Amino acid sequence: MSDKKQFFLVMVVAAVFVSWLGWRGFEVITLNGLLKSDPVVSGYPYQHRVLRVEGDIAIMSSLRSHNVSTHQALGAVYPSMKNLAEGDKSWQRAERELAQIQARAGDIILGAEGIRRIRWELDENWYHIQSMKSDYDTEF
Repeated sequence: MSDKKQFFLVMVVAAVFVSWLGWRGFEVITLNGLLKSDPVVSGYPYQHRVLRVEGDIAIMSSLRSHNVSTHQALGAVYPSMKNLAEGDKSWQRAERELAQIQARAGDIILGAEGIRRIRWELDENWYHIQSMKSDYDTEF
Protein backbone atom coordinates (compact mmCIF):
# COMPACT_ATOMS: atom_id res chain seq x y z
CA MET A 1 0.00 0.00 0.00
CA SER A 2 1.39 3.39 -0.91
CA ASP A 3 2.04 6.06 1.70
CA LYS A 4 -0.78 8.22 0.31
CA LYS A 5 -3.31 5.39 0.51
CA GLN A 6 -2.16 4.47 4.00
CA PHE A 7 -2.40 8.11 5.12
CA PHE A 8 -5.89 8.40 3.61
CA LEU A 9 -7.04 5.21 5.35
CA VAL A 10 -5.72 6.40 8.72
CA MET A 11 -7.47 9.77 8.26
CA VAL A 12 -10.78 8.06 7.38
CA VAL A 13 -10.58 5.82 10.47
CA ALA A 14 -9.69 8.83 12.66
CA ALA A 15 -12.58 10.85 11.22
CA VAL A 16 -15.03 8.04 11.88
CA PHE A 17 -13.76 7.69 15.46
CA VAL A 18 -13.96 11.44 16.15
CA SER A 19 -17.45 11.56 14.63
CA TRP A 20 -18.54 8.68 16.84
CA LEU A 21 -17.19 10.44 19.94
CA GLY A 22 -18.91 13.65 18.92
CA TRP A 23 -22.19 11.87 18.36
CA ARG A 24 -22.02 10.26 21.80
CA GLY A 25 -21.42 13.67 23.38
CA PHE A 26 -24.27 15.18 21.38
CA GLU A 27 -26.55 12.33 22.44
CA VAL A 28 -25.80 12.92 26.14
CA ILE A 29 -26.34 16.68 25.73
CA THR A 30 -29.66 16.05 23.99
CA LEU A 31 -30.87 13.64 26.68
CA ASN A 32 -29.85 16.05 29.45
CA GLY A 33 -31.73 18.77 27.59
CA LEU A 34 -34.87 16.63 27.86
CA LEU A 35 -34.40 16.45 31.62
CA LYS A 36 -33.83 20.20 31.90
CA SER A 37 -36.96 20.92 29.87
CA ASP A 38 -39.15 19.05 32.36
CA PRO A 39 -40.20 21.55 35.06
CA VAL A 40 -40.67 18.89 37.75
CA VAL A 41 -37.28 17.20 37.25
CA SER A 42 -35.37 20.45 36.72
CA GLY A 43 -37.08 22.04 39.73
CA TYR A 44 -35.68 19.46 42.16
CA PRO A 45 -32.60 20.52 44.15
CA TYR A 46 -30.58 17.60 42.78
CA GLN A 47 -30.28 17.48 39.00
CA HIS A 48 -30.48 13.93 37.67
CA ARG A 49 -28.52 13.67 34.46
CA VAL A 50 -27.28 11.25 31.85
CA LEU A 51 -23.58 10.59 32.38
CA ARG A 52 -23.01 8.54 29.23
CA VAL A 53 -24.72 6.20 26.80
CA GLU A 54 -23.49 2.67 26.17
CA GLY A 55 -25.36 1.16 23.25
CA ASP A 56 -29.04 1.37 24.18
CA ILE A 57 -28.32 1.88 27.90
CA ALA A 58 -28.32 5.36 29.44
CA ILE A 59 -26.17 5.60 32.57
CA MET A 60 -27.80 8.16 34.84
CA SER A 61 -26.66 9.84 38.02
CA SER A 62 -28.29 8.97 41.32
CA LEU A 63 -27.93 10.02 44.94
CA ARG A 64 -28.61 6.51 46.19
CA SER A 65 -26.63 3.30 46.03
CA HIS A 66 -25.92 0.22 48.09
CA ASN A 67 -23.39 2.28 50.05
CA VAL A 68 -25.39 5.49 50.36
CA SER A 69 -28.83 5.29 51.93
CA THR A 70 -31.77 7.43 50.96
CA HIS A 71 -31.53 9.05 54.40
CA GLN A 72 -27.91 10.10 53.74
CA ALA A 73 -28.81 11.33 50.26
CA LEU A 74 -31.66 13.45 51.54
CA GLY A 75 -29.46 14.86 54.30
CA ALA A 76 -27.11 16.06 51.58
CA VAL A 77 -29.92 17.55 49.47
CA TYR A 78 -31.72 19.12 52.44
CA PRO A 79 -29.10 19.83 55.12
CA SER A 80 -31.75 21.28 57.45
CA MET A 81 -33.38 17.84 57.66
CA LYS A 82 -30.34 16.38 59.40
CA ASN A 83 -31.67 17.76 62.68
CA LEU A 84 -35.06 16.04 62.35
CA ALA A 85 -35.87 12.87 64.25
CA GLU A 86 -35.75 9.57 62.33
CA GLY A 87 -39.52 9.11 62.50
CA ASP A 88 -40.40 12.61 61.35
CA LYS A 89 -42.94 12.61 58.52
CA SER A 90 -40.75 15.03 56.55
CA TRP A 91 -38.32 12.17 55.91
CA GLN A 92 -41.07 10.02 54.42
CA ARG A 93 -42.33 12.86 52.21
CA ALA A 94 -38.78 13.64 51.04
CA GLU A 95 -38.09 9.95 50.30
CA ARG A 96 -41.29 9.68 48.28
CA GLU A 97 -40.50 12.87 46.38
CA LEU A 98 -36.95 11.72 45.56
CA ALA A 99 -38.25 8.36 44.33
CA GLN A 100 -40.90 10.05 42.17
CA ILE A 101 -38.43 12.52 40.68
CA GLN A 102 -35.90 9.79 39.91
CA ALA A 103 -38.60 7.61 38.34
CA ARG A 104 -39.84 10.55 36.25
CA ALA A 105 -36.29 11.33 35.08
CA GLY A 106 -35.86 7.68 34.11
CA ASP A 107 -39.16 7.64 32.23
CA ILE A 108 -38.19 10.76 30.27
CA ILE A 109 -34.94 9.15 29.15
CA LEU A 110 -36.60 5.82 28.38
CA GLY A 111 -38.95 7.74 26.11
CA ALA A 112 -36.01 8.94 24.01
CA GLU A 113 -35.23 7.18 20.77
CA GLY A 114 -32.59 4.47 21.04
CA ILE A 115 -32.67 4.11 24.84
CA ARG A 116 -34.02 0.80 26.10
CA ARG A 117 -32.62 0.60 29.63
CA ILE A 118 -31.25 2.79 32.37
CA ARG A 119 -28.45 1.98 34.76
CA TRP A 120 -28.18 4.21 37.81
CA GLU A 121 -24.75 5.20 39.05
CA LEU A 122 -23.88 6.98 42.29
CA ASP A 123 -23.02 10.62 41.63
CA GLU A 124 -19.79 10.70 43.61
CA ASN A 125 -18.78 14.02 42.04
CA TRP A 126 -21.91 15.71 43.40
CA TYR A 127 -21.16 14.45 46.92
CA HIS A 128 -17.58 15.62 46.59
CA ILE A 129 -18.70 19.10 45.54
CA GLN A 130 -21.25 19.24 48.37
CA SER A 131 -18.53 18.26 50.83
CA MET A 132 -16.27 21.00 49.50
CA LYS A 133 -19.09 23.53 49.77
CA SER A 134 -19.84 22.61 53.36
CA ASP A 135 -16.13 22.72 54.25
CA TYR A 136 -15.89 26.16 52.67
CA ASP A 137 -19.05 27.39 54.42
CA THR A 138 -17.82 26.29 57.86
CA GLU A 139 -14.33 27.76 57.50
CA PHE A 140 -15.52 31.35 57.53
